[in-house]
Amino acid sequence: MTQKRRISKQIKVGNTVIGNGADISVQSMINTNPYDFEGILSQVTALERAGCDIVRMTVPDEDAAAVFSVLKREGVRIPLVADIHFNYKAAIAAAMSGADKIRINPGNIGEEWKVKEVAATCKILSVPIRIGVNSGSLDRRLLEKYGSPTAEALAESALAQAEMLEKFSFSDIVISIKSSDVHTMVEANNIVAERCDYPLHLGVTEAGDEYTGIIKSSAGLGALLLCGIGDTVRVSLTADPVKEVRAGKELLKVLGLSREGIEIISCPTCGRTKIDIIGITEKFREIADRIDTKGVRVKVAVMGCVVNGPGEAREADIGIAGGDGFAALFKNGETVGRVEESEILSVLERETLEFIEKAARRGDNHNE
Repeated sequence: MTQKRRISKQIKVGNTVIGNGADISVQSMINTNPYDFEGILSQVTALERAGCDIVRMTVPDEDAAAVFSVLKREGVRIPLVADIHFNYKAAIAAAMSGADKIRINPGNIGEEWKVKEVAATCKILSVPIRIGVNSGSLDRRLLEKYGSPTAEALAESALAQAEMLEKFSFSDIVISIKSSDVHTMVEANNIVAERCDYPLHLGVTEAGDEYTGIIKSSAGLGALLLCGIGDTVRVSLTADPVKEVRAGKELLKVLGLSREGIEIISCPTCGRTKIDIIGITEKFREIADRIDTKGVRVKVAVMGCVVNGPGEAREADIGIAGGDGFAALFKNGETVGRVEESEILSVLERETLEFIEKAARRGDNHNE
């Protein structure tokens, strides 16, 4: 069972709230040319449709910072984050152009007075700052002290940067500590979670392709989220950013940390299976990804036989348990009929839509 969420400060990023019990948000990052504003708009729109809560983009210089004013003029509402490395002037320009949050890396932003300038601008504009520490770009002094990017080194870097911002009377902070090593990432975040009350953004950086990246991210993020640590997440993949969002949303659902969405329970199949459970599940996943859940959470079971099928189907909101060329249909724990195999997909879609409509009209979500 997921433990009680860690108590943290609450930070507002555009129209999204992070920390202090707010819903855990899912983030992704634009991977197109930072000067291709039309391409960025297209990708931001796709991410927003996929359910992304916050989107980040690289801003290498002041010219690229103009993208935020362009996106806001085009009606983009999803919170936008400027990812800054080395160039403090780009951070200031991004904040002034309409970025909803600035992400800086303490290992490469430069002298302290540059951080002070960024903090001063962000404070005036009420733009929060995310401190982003990565094992691949750790401050040289800390590398010399610890010998490698250990969990302690990463935590010290993040906390020192937070102290610096506090010295400049800035505390609208989110902390992110990432490593490609799952153990290091988990340990570093545990250290910081104990030593401060800033909200934490979780991620395993350079996690790999879609297959490996989802596994590594689920291991690291899941370990922390199950302990109540984490306020916003990114599943980093060497893949289409939309896939990051889908993976993040799915992770929160299976951990019981999402208030909405369709969770599919499906069996791995065996010799007892007499209907195409694999094909049905794959096609229903495609259907589910297109459904507007209207803030409702629904659990759908797609099971293959009479051993575990009826039990799992009864525990779901909607479910089927396969027979030979047909399936028993379950709703709210009760058997309500028999469905021929050729009709299973259409029936599951219909029943899911009906469940969502009824729950949305009532204005409740019994799975909260």
